[in-house]
Amino acid sequence: QVQLVESGGGLVQAGDSLRLSCAASGRTVSNNAMGWFRQAPGKERECVTAISWSGGKTYYADSVKGRFVVSRDNAKNMVYLRMDSLNPEDTAVYYCAADRDYQIIVDVFTWMPYYWGQGTQVTVSS
Repeated sequence: QVQLVESGGGLVQAGDSLRLSCAASGRTVSNNAMGWFRQAPGKERECVTAISWSGGKTYYADSVKGRFVVSRDNAKNMVYLRMDSLNPEDTAVYYCAADRDYQIIVDVFTWMPYYWGQGTQVTVSS
């Protein structure tokens, strides 16, 4: 089993930056695609970004492309989300997610992870 714990959320102002971290435990996730979802009040959960198990491929939702960067450190069993130029529409609970071993991501619209974190709140004030 894989446990995922997010950290780094908080309250920021529009235009600010924030970095989320996701610590995986239980076993290595070096063979697992990982990513970040978010869910705003009254909206469905959406995938904002994903990264292949090697880190060689990344995927982004159009709404965050050019502002968010996903990365991973397999030696530390960590995944990160760097968020720049935040705006109030980015306010949501952000969830770290991981897939089962060696699964391939096609795009952020169809990816269905297997493991989930508990989420961390990100609030962007105008």
